[in-house]
Parts: sequence; C-alpha cells; structure tokens
Amino acid sequence: MFKRRFQRKRRVLVIGLDCASPDLIFNDFRTELPTFSRLMDGGTWGELESCIPCITVPAWTVMLSSRDPGVIGVYGFRNRSDYSYGEMATADNVQIRVPRVWDILSDAGRESIVLGVPPTFPVRPLNGHLLSCFLTPNTGSTFAYPAMFKQEVLKLAPDYAFDVKDFRTDDKARLHRQLLDLTDVQHKIALHTLKTKSWDFFIHVNIALDRIHHGFWRFHDPAHRAHEPNNPFRDVIRNYYKLLDQHAAALIAAADDALVLVVSDHGVKRMDGGVCFNEWLWRNGWLTLKTPPAEGKLTRFEDADIDWEQTRAWASGGYYARLFLNVRGREPLGMIAPEEVAAVKRELSAALLHIPDPNGRTFPMQIYAPEDIYQRVNGIAPDLIVYPGDLHWRAVGSFGHGRHWTLENDTGQDDANHAQHGMFILHDAAQRGRGQIDGAQIMDIAPTILDRMGIKPTAEMQGKIL
Repeated sequence: MFKRRFQRKRRVLVIGLDCASPDLIFNDFRTELPTFSRLMDGGTWGELESCIPCITVPAWTVMLSSRDPGVIGVYGFRNRSDYSYGEMATADNVQIRVPRVWDILSDAGRESIVLGVPPTFPVRPLNGHLLSCFLTPNTGSTFAYPAMFKQEVLKLAPDYAFDVKDFRTDDKARLHRQLLDLTDVQHKIALHTLKTKSWDFFIHVNIALDRIHHGFWRFHDPAHRAHEPNNPFRDVIRNYYKLLDQHAAALIAAADDALVLVVSDHGVKRMDGGVCFNEWLWRNGWLTLKTPPAEGKLTRFEDADIDWEQTRAWASGGYYARLFLNVRGREPLGMIAPEEVAAVKRELSAALLHIPDPNGRTFPMQIYAPEDIYQRVNGIAPDLIVYPGDLHWRAVGSFGHGRHWTLENDTGQDDANHAQHGMFILHDAAQRGRGQIDGAQIMDIAPTILDRMGIKPTAEMQGKIL
C-alpha cells in the first residue's frame, strides 16, 4: 500500500498556528520574528488558500487528510445531524471518517505525536501519543492516548487547559492573562513530549492565537472601527507573535534535524459588523414568524416562533452564513418542491447580492453551492454557503435587531473574522527551498508531509505535493 521513496526516514515537525496571518508574519512583524524569518530565508513559503468555509473545524481535517469539507461531511463547527428544525450539533472527532496523516503513518509503522489538533476529541488510537483539542470539555474526560499519557500530562501540568472558553469578553486583562497561561502550559507539554517520546511526525496546534485575534484585533488594527490609539492592549498581538517565534525556536532545537513546517488553517481580518440573515429573510418574505420579534430584544433563531409551513429559507449564524431551504419531502414541513430547488437557489442568490450595507451600497457576497465546489457532498450540507461583506462581516442568526445589519456581535464581543488565506513555511535543512511561491492550498499539506517522509500519498488525496 505504501512506497518508501527515500532510504532515510525523514522526521517532520509541524507547528500549527490557528488563524495565523501571512501579512503579519511575512511583512509587518518579520524583522521581530527571527525564527520564522530564518525558516523563510532557507525554505519555501507563501500564502495558503484555506477551504470553504475557512474555519477551524473542518479546516485542520481538510489540511491533514487532503479531502474537502464535502467529502468529510463537516461544514463548520456546528452541523445539522438530521433534516429536522432542531439545534445543530457540535462537530467532533466522531464525525471524522477520513484518514489523516497520523492514521496513514500508523499503518506504515511510523510513530506520531499529535497535540491539540481540532477535532481530536473524543480520542482514537494511533501509533504514538495524542492529546486532544479545544473541544475537550475538561481534564476529567479521556483526553489522551494512550490512557497513561493523561496522568503524565496532569503530573506535569495539573492546571492543563485546552482553551479559554469565554474569549468573547470585554474583560481584556483577564482574557490576556488566561491566554498567556494557556500558551505556556501547552508549550511546556509540547516541549516535554517532543523531548521524551519517540516520534517520526510531530504536530502541535496553538489555538490561543485565534483567540488573541478575536479578542484584541481592534487594539492592533487602526482600520478597525473601534480602534483606540495608544490603548493599553495595542501590542498584545505583536508581542504574542514574538512569543510564538520564541516557542518555535525551542521546538525546532529539540527536534534536531527534522523538516519544519509552520502552517495556519486560515488567516484573519478585521470584523466590521454582522449581517442579520434571518432578519433579512423575514423582512423579505423568505421566512415567516408567527410572533414578530420585539425590536431591541434579541431572540435566538432556535427560540423564535417560526411558521415553517410558510418559510422557504433560514440561516445559521457564524463567521460565514449557511442558508438552508425548506424542501418538501426533505424537511418535515417543507414547502419547496424538489424540482424547484435549483431555481429557488438561483433566486435567493440573486437577492442576496442586493442586500444594502449601512451606507446604502450592496454588501459584497461570495455565494457557493456545495455541489459546485466539493468533490462529493456527504452529510447534510447547507444549500448555500455565503461569505458576507468579503468576510469583514459575519453572519448573525438572531432576530430583534430592527434592521438587517448590526455593529454588535450577538454572541459576545468579537473583533476579527477569518480570512480565506492562511500561511505556510516549509524548511528542510537538507536542501534549500524555493523561496516565496504562489498557488498553494490547504489540501497540499498532507501529501507534502507524506512525500517528505518517503511515503506515497494516497490516491484519494485531492492536493498536490508542494
């Protein structure tokens, strides 16, 4: 099944930075990031186009399996588990049925260390050691493989944390302290594991960088509408990238002569506001409410009194919008005939392109039909995936805003959205890289890792070797 391509077994160290910005690493902060800059000088690097949608779940799985979200059957952090109108279910490792890099390496007899890669909770066996991701509820759960690895982690770090749960907060001082503590304890375990375990493939994903962006982008970016010049948090993001650079140096030194890959699942950009899709659908005849929302009193979509027999479409909020059609024979009270679905999707797409922004201009909207962008469509996909406002705006699912846009996030203070392009740096001390390149995309990472380790990528992989 596998073909050894080199006589020498290569080891690969992957430093995963969730939400890392190519602009900040390659340009704005480069002179202050000596480790990343050195890797770039001798390596191959550039922007990395993420999947659609460009969100942590499913992006890391897309990257490490080289399969698109449609094949994987996961379209975001939350997904429909059936065609009812109930709340969507949080995606976790149970839904992931495609092999990722460490699964292929396990079959080939290679050992892996996998730390914090979303989604890896609940844990599954591998040839090596695994510590699960930010979806882990607490340290009382089974968060490590093998089971004895959990006790080793807790002995070294009794306060081990998987995430900062409340990162959409206005208590920035507390958030900053918690994120630094999270970073320190996760780096401590990563460095210990790297030094004490046998491995051929090592990956650690830092989730705190994503939280830093969402919590502090307004203080960093002068173009943000809520930017405060000379604010006390103006250097939080800059200093955090410098800390990541120092941590990377320690990991690289401990990994000896391993090939090094620094990579992010998506990028970051400022958030200007939110498009209230369900409010717009209601006001424009696509969605019917039995009881209209009280203006100024926000009502979750799940709590709204919807007349499903008179509703053609509804939306789910998030960093992008998922729109669903109410189809006869598919949804319990569907009203759109199956043969009309394609025409209704075209009609709705055209209407979305004319939604006005606060200045009376139309919001830029990127609209995707899953069947057009994925190799296959498994699971229950949205009928349309929409990037509002070129991702400077997020999707808001609640009612009661009094208009179809808002400058306040309905799930808590949030400064940033995801950008379609993340970044990568590939550095091999045994050979000089190609410098900056264009055209790399997220599904190229897994086949590149396997190729460098002397294992032929599987035929099902959709990416190319960089």
